[in-house]
Amino acid sequence: MADKQTPKDEGKANGGPSPPDDGASHNSARMMPTDFSISLAAKGGTDNLLLNPGDERLQSMRGFEDTYVDIIDYIVRITHRIWEEKDIGYIYDTYRHNSRVYDDYGLQYGSEKIVADTVHTINAFPDIRLFADEIIWAGDDVSGFHTSHRTVISGHNTGFSRYGPPTGKKVLLWCIANCVSVENEIFNEWVIYDTASMILQLGFDLRKMAREFGNQMESGADSEVAGEGERLPGQGKPVYLLPSSAGRFDIEEFIRRSYHNIWNRRMLNEVMRAYHPSLQFRGSTGRGFSGRGDYQAHVLSILAMFPDLALTIDDIYWMGNDDEGYLAAVRWSIAGSHRGNGIYGQPTGRPIKMWGISQHRIVDGAIAAEWMLFNEFAVMQQIFRD
Repeated sequence: MADKQTPKDEGKANGGPSPPDDGASHNSARMMPTDFSISLAAKGGTDNLLLNPGDERLQSMRGFEDTYVDIIDYIVRITHRIWEEKDIGYIYDTYRHNSRVYDDYGLQYGSEKIVADTVHTINAFPDIRLFADEIIWAGDDVSGFHTSHRTVISGHNTGFSRYGPPTGKKVLLWCIANCVSVENEIFNEWVIYDTASMILQLGFDLRKMAREFGNQMESGADSEVAGEGERLPGQGKPVYLLPSSAGRFDIEEFIRRSYHNIWNRRMLNEVMRAYHPSLQFRGSTGRGFSGRGDYQAHVLSILAMFPDLALTIDDIYWMGNDDEGYLAAVRWSIAGSHRGNGIYGQPTGRPIKMWGISQHRIVDGAIAAEWMLFNEFAVMQQIFRD
């Protein structure tokens, strides 16, 4: 059974297969699933998939091992094999030798570094478990599969870690990993762990640790060029994006317009149009609430701390349709400076770089649920370092 897919732009030129996507937003050449026939829900969840993955290919998987029936199966089972079965060496078979992984600590280059980091984490949490909560996917086996894998991680800290000696405490944290893979290998990954939440659960002083790690940053970090974000065109006004006049719901246009008007044009009233009244939100470091009012307050708290904030959408893809709803993955980045009061204390004036991944469940043209993780521990390092 083949899944239903559709290109965002039917005007793709003839001339053979496209090269694998590097992870940027090239939706004109990327296929978006138009239903949920290949999804975690359709498989009955992680446990059912691991017990009975099936043996019939549900989509073309050129170059992937014969055991995998589709991209959801691939992501779930390689994660389980590497992390829970502790076949860490399987990374050499499922990550390209020169793969790039972006995380809280910047760019990690090459599969050997991924192996070393995995050993470190499993040593710190030997009973680690990764529970797949959602996987949003797009693409194909020619241009590359794009997956946004949301997981809940649990484990007891019985081994040494970069944060200190073992505490014996249990942690429970969220993670979202956006990967691009082709021919059985992941070659790009952006992964956000809720590191700040983990440090708090381990019993450490979060601000003190952020300062210590921040002071270990490269000496040239303060001299990094910090230009002006593109939110303001010189002395002009931020553009106001209007809904499409096409008469149909365009999910990409909806997300780009909503993000821009809310974050870059500071139109908090747009929350009332873009979000469902019973919105369910979960964010970094234990943030969680219901309703649009709390979401407005959350956005305001960030804008108040970083009043020159400019947000850019770096990548977006989705699955679904108007009748069943959509699941969308959005990778974004923020540039700004710490010039306002808030949870990070008195303003320091320091420039910050923030990036994150959000997943949305969209029903009847409004966001009904949002999961948003960003590199909060890294942001705190930038602010608190001496």
